[in-house]
Amino acid sequence: MRTVGSNVHRVVVVGAGLSGLAAALHLAGRGCAVTVVERGHHPGGRVGRLDIDGYRLDTGPTVLTMPDIIDDVFAAVGESLSDRLALRPVDPAYRASFADGSTVDVHADRDAMAAEVERFAGRADADGYLRLRDWLTRLYRLEIDTFIGANFDSPLALLRPQLVRLATAGGFRGWDRMVARFITDERLRRVFTFQSLYAGVAPQKALAAYAVIAYMDTVSGVYFPAGGMRALPDALAAAARRAGVEFRYGAPVCGLERNWGRVTAVHTGAGERVAADAVVLTTELPETYRLLGRTPRRLLPLRPAPSAVVAHVGCRATGDVGHHTILFGDAWTQTFRDIVDDGRLMSDPSLLVTRPTAGDPSLAPDGRDLLYILAPAPNTAVGKLDWTGIGSGYAEHMLQLVTERMPALGHDTELLHVIDPAGWARKGMLAGTPFALSHTFGQTGPFRPGNTVRGIDNVVLAGGSTVPGVGVPTALLSGRLAADRITGAGTRRRDHRVVRT
Repeated sequence: MRTVGSNVHRVVVVGAGLSGLAAALHLAGRGCAVTVVERGHHPGGRVGRLDIDGYRLDTGPTVLTMPDIIDDVFAAVGESLSDRLALRPVDPAYRASFADGSTVDVHADRDAMAAEVERFAGRADADGYLRLRDWLTRLYRLEIDTFIGANFDSPLALLRPQLVRLATAGGFRGWDRMVARFITDERLRRVFTFQSLYAGVAPQKALAAYAVIAYMDTVSGVYFPAGGMRALPDALAAAARRAGVEFRYGAPVCGLERNWGRVTAVHTGAGERVAADAVVLTTELPETYRLLGRTPRRLLPLRPAPSAVVAHVGCRATGDVGHHTILFGDAWTQTFRDIVDDGRLMSDPSLLVTRPTAGDPSLAPDGRDLLYILAPAPNTAVGKLDWTGIGSGYAEHMLQLVTERMPALGHDTELLHVIDPAGWARKGMLAGTPFALSHTFGQTGPFRPGNTVRGIDNVVLAGGSTVPGVGVPTALLSGRLAADRITGAGTRRRDHRVVRT
């Protein structure tokens, strides 16, 4: 594995998102003096936050999986997840609600989920679910250390025995087709393939290798931290400070000082110069290219993932709705054609409704609930929509659809905050999408933009636009991979890892 070279002691991490925090913790645990420079005033990056009238909003991801990967990051400095964060399992992980009025609850427990599948779709699909679960577990074990959690110096690095095992397991076939081998009920298949939205590809076009995302939530389980999702970056930053990492908030980076193919310092907008032997850049892709003064040489242009409209809503408190609900429209396949190919709003919307106050009532004023409603949408490269004109009206339409399908949430509602693709673009996100680059075959593994920079020896990239990809667990892995590029691969604790079957 290529590294930045020897004699690296001072490392500057640009950005205090999850990948930057993970990189800082791994580097500090390996003896580096680390400074994190962050333009905002708190840690988190895409795990954003906003406080409005007594509501504490999480403006980024709401689904938390794979606590063992989080624990690895704390373990880098001799701490543990349980020391810093109170996590509670979310059970059911989701409730899937279909246009025909049927529902299925998704449980991580093997027996509970098999019983639910039998109730919903019959004994044959319950048996198929058990085989599907075993297949997802096998995929995860094949991929976690050698594909998802590995650095690649070139596509030739794929030529390992594990690649043959992954191919034999069906990892390079279609995700939707592989799930259909186990599950015959079309509605139920959506429960194990909708996660392809996170990868930015329709289930019919996604590699089955990415079905490990379905493993992460349907097998490993979904969790929620006390205090909301913001509690995760806060906990990571606290552990990093205790390990000696220095944080400088409110310090946007305006330039990199270079000398003979190496960056020797980072300059902030406040006129500060922070000396560095190596730099980890976790900035948004357009900003990364600006700072580096270059763009990658690729045969095909980069393909951004679809975007989303997110509406945060307050309503009268109810105990009748779970933590995560997926409202599937009837025209599920058409949804992907609408937002990915045609660049238009969903003709028959499917929505994710998260009620974080189900896990922590303190996130809203007394007697109130907080809702997070996400509607997939075209990014600004594909869609040419006037979000200034349609954004607020579309958010009201989303809320109407939710309250029609979930009447318990329709009492005394108030729209607190809305962000759409134009809003994500104003935050510097490529093509107005918070999901970075799609996980097409040409943007997977060694074909994804790498975390090393041609012609600059001591700069390493981390975050959703580089390896391994988009999501909370992968962002944390990205930070560790960046640290490995600087110090060489560290020793990672694996004794605590329990793979549920």
